Amino acid sequence: MPPTETRVHDVFDLSSEFVDRMAALRPMNATYQGLHGYDHLWDDLSPAGGREVVEFVSAYQKRLAALPPADDPWARLAVQVMDEHLKLERAFYEDGDDVLDLNNIASTFQSVRQVFDLMDTRTPEGWASIVSRLETLDRALEGYRDTLDEGRKTNRTVSIRQVRAAVEQGRINAGPTSYFERLPRLFKESGIADAALEARLTAAVPRASAAFGALAEWLEKTYLPSATDRDAAGRERYARQTRRFLGMTIDPEETYAWGWDQVRTLEREMLHVAAQIAPGKSMPEVFALLKVDKTRCARDRDEFIRIMSERQSRALADLDGRHFDIPDEVKAVEVKIAPPGGALGAYYIQPSEDFTRPGTVWYSLAPDEVADIPLYGHITTAYHEGFPGHHLQCGIQVALADRLSRLHRLSVWYPGYGEGWALYTELLMHELGYFEKPEYVLGMLAAQLFRSCRVVIDIGTHLELPIPNDETGFHPGEPWTFETAVELLTQRCFEEEDYARSEVTRYYGWPGQAISYKVGERVIMDLREELKAKQGASFRLKEFHQRVLGSGPVGLELLRERVLAD
Repeated sequence: MPPTETRVHDVFDLSSEFVDRMAALRPMNATYQGLHGYDHLWDDLSPAGGREVVEFVSAYQKRLAALPPADDPWARLAVQVMDEHLKLERAFYEDGDDVLDLNNIASTFQSVRQVFDLMDTRTPEGWASIVSRLETLDRALEGYRDTLDEGRKTNRTVSIRQVRAAVEQGRINAGPTSYFERLPRLFKESGIADAALEARLTAAVPRASAAFGALAEWLEKTYLPSATDRDAAGRERYARQTRRFLGMTIDPEETYAWGWDQVRTLEREMLHVAAQIAPGKSMPEVFALLKVDKTRCARDRDEFIRIMSERQSRALADLDGRHFDIPDEVKAVEVKIAPPGGALGAYYIQPSEDFTRPGTVWYSLAPDEVADIPLYGHITTAYHEGFPGHHLQCGIQVALADRLSRLHRLSVWYPGYGEGWALYTELLMHELGYFEKPEYVLGMLAAQLFRSCRVVIDIGTHLELPIPNDETGFHPGEPWTFETAVELLTQRCFEEEDYARSEVTRYYGWPGQAISYKVGERVIMDLREELKAKQGASFRLKEFHQRVLGSGPVGLELLRERVLAD
């Protein structure tokens, strides 16, 4: 549908205005979205800042409700998306989730450090913004501390486990190996000759490090004694969180049972593939082989990045026009090693609105992963985080300016949709033959098993459901504990102990998010089969992908409605 037909409704102007004005309230989000002009500022992370956001959002809810009915499908979608987004923004504060915004991977505690990864280090203006944020980081963290303290004073605290994880990260951010300590060297390497700016930077680095140190000290000495020893979120909060992440309501007991079915099925498939790699060896022996066999590893981090980048380039070149129509601006993707101090794993940051900052896959490797890095598990991650996973989905989302509202393109994210799509693409790439070695297939199946174990750990822990007493043979009938969850990941998913502990801590501190991968994949695969049955011989995989990606990020209930529409 041409832009002249899709952009006539007032919701598009209202959405764009909301994005710009929200950027002034949330400059950190503006940086993540690639909006220019706010990189030198911080959000007001205090309770007063939260109340200001609620008032701001409430005003836009009234303005949205006063708009005339939308006549075309894209305007209706824009209204639906904005309405739901505003409701979720308000609910974050009104449900009290702002005072529980502390965990080991995806809270404000991590965002205030990671936002620097996205800032411009090529121009004097970019460095001036970095320095300004360094100089005022202490005030931003003081506001954040006040919000957490409001929860502490009203007995609404996160668990001891999450506090200790944050304290450990805070110590790294305050120490000699922190990201901040690298900045003076990066400034010199930029070639910018500005002695005054360099002097400010030199003075600001220890101030920023000290701010993290002070917050870690407060968390340990003041907050920790009040923290709860209970990891379970409980049914009410869990239902609220899963709805936020999925955009649909689930039956948690049915999903829990389905998750265990997935575990059993995938374990059988893995045994078959493992026999192709090392006949006669046990599964632990096969994984041990894959971790030490240098012919199956990258020599060092530079080679690792090169291999992962080549995976992106080949997949993009092969599949463009066959299974996807890829806009030119989406064809650039970067692969980088993340700075230390965060949770282990990989993550993706979408391109800026104008695509001057390309989408980037970040790998957070363990400190000792500097040589002979095993590849078997990273191939599937390359497709998940990059192309055709998050990079394609997020890139198309940003590029659809002719049909999606600006709010939809830049601010809306449903893990059930996004993570579900990324996990679906791992299966798709297997179907299309891009796991050319059996160890890569085993890595993909192991990733699927890992996400299935996330489902059972997350639901089982937060709803305090017993482990099934069946042929799975894993602690039958017992309650979940942290150590039991770690054991499932190390003994049945063959993950390293440190990574497994980091992951289980993540599930405990981010209730409902961990299930979004497999639940989202389940919905997308079911939709593919339903559409195939509905269309028969006229079904085309490329068209199905266009239906899923062309809607932009939406809740899974709305996705179903749009994909199956005539």
